[in-house]
This record gives sequence, C-alpha cells and structure tokens, in this order.
Amino acid sequence: MVVASYHIVLADDHVMFRQGLKRILAERSDLEVIGEVGCGLELLKLLEKLVPDLIILDISMPNLRGLEAIHDIKMNHPKVRILVLTMHKDKEYLRLAITGGAEGYLLKEDADSELFSAIDMVRRGKKYISPELSEGLAKDWIKVTRGDQKPSFEPERLTVREREVLKLIAEGKSSKEIGDVLFISARTVEHHRANIMDKLNLKKTADLVKYAIQKGYV
Repeated sequence: MVVASYHIVLADDHVMFRQGLKRILAERSDLEVIGEVGCGLELLKLLEKLVPDLIILDISMPNLRGLEAIHDIKMNHPKVRILVLTMHKDKEYLRLAITGGAEGYLLKEDADSELFSAIDMVRRGKKYISPELSEGLAKDWIKVTRGDQKPSFEPERLTVREREVLKLIAEGKSSKEIGDVLFISARTVEHHRANIMDKLNLKKTADLVKYAIQKGYV
C-alpha cells in the first residue's frame, strides 16, 4: 500500500540548517518538503500559494518571528500543524508557542534523535515537547501543586501585533519602515507604540528596546 506524502514547509533563516534538515527528512519516503523560507513574512506569503500538512519553524527569524507567525497561521489555516524547532530552552518561549497554537516544541539539540518522533506525534494529533523541557515542566508542576513555588509563567501583556511592533522598534526601524513590513500605516504603528508604552509603563524608546531584549524579542 502506498502511503500518501505528508507535506512539510521549513521556516528557518539559516540556509545550511534547512538543507541539513531536508536531507534528514528525505530518509522517510512518506515525508516531502514542498517549500522553505527564511523569515516569518516569507512564510505567510508562501501560505497564500500552498498549504502544507506541517510547518517546522524556528522562533528567531527576521522581520516576523516564528512566535508571531504561529498566531497568523492558526488564524488563517487552523488545520495546519506546527512544530517549533529551536535552540531556545526558556520556558516562556515554550509557553508562548504552545498557547499560540503550536502542536510541538523540539530543541535543535534533540533533533538528531527526536525529529521523527516529534513529527509522528504531531501528525497523530498529539502534543510533543522535548524530553528535557517536559521533565522540567513536570518538576515545576509538582512544586507548584505542593506550594513550594509560584507558577513560573506570567500572563503575556502584549498582543501579537504589539509584540511584532515592539520587535521592529527594538531593531531600530522607523514607524514608516515598520508599517511597510507589517502592511499597516505609520499612524497605526504609532498607536501600537503608545499602547505598548502604556501597558508596560515605559516612557522612552530606550526602555522599549531594553524590555524587548529582556523578553528575547530580539
């Protein structure tokens, strides 16, 4: 019996890493890479032309991060499954990815041994989290239930669009440049900037940049 190909799109700004990942995926006859991109905005444009079964994407990409792209993908293509493949072990990234709609979170250091397991679990409609992170989450949950520590995740105060704007502000882009990247007006960008400063109780652009760096947005 011929097994239908499972169509995959790769989104990572490192070309050599994408090439290596394609070679690994080619070991499985039921997996087919049908597209690849280097940034979040390129990914959204690609999805206007083709819709894969699975997107494997990194968090740290230029213009539009993987975390923000997840939200847009799930809004427009809710059936597309997402496996985050990243070097980031920070639990905040994990929380934002999973709550944003990703079905899996795989550390790049685990990819050699866990990639196919992660894909197969996500393909079956299950959640996947790298062993190191899932073990840490289990330990945290036990401590929280015992009352030994408070929950480690703080609620995200900014919307997805506000995080996109903040990232680009921290990268030094003007309101017009940000508007061009996100396809919104410069006036709308200024509105988002004001909302961000109000929510975070910040007064200067330098404070926004510092906050963005602390949160890992850049």
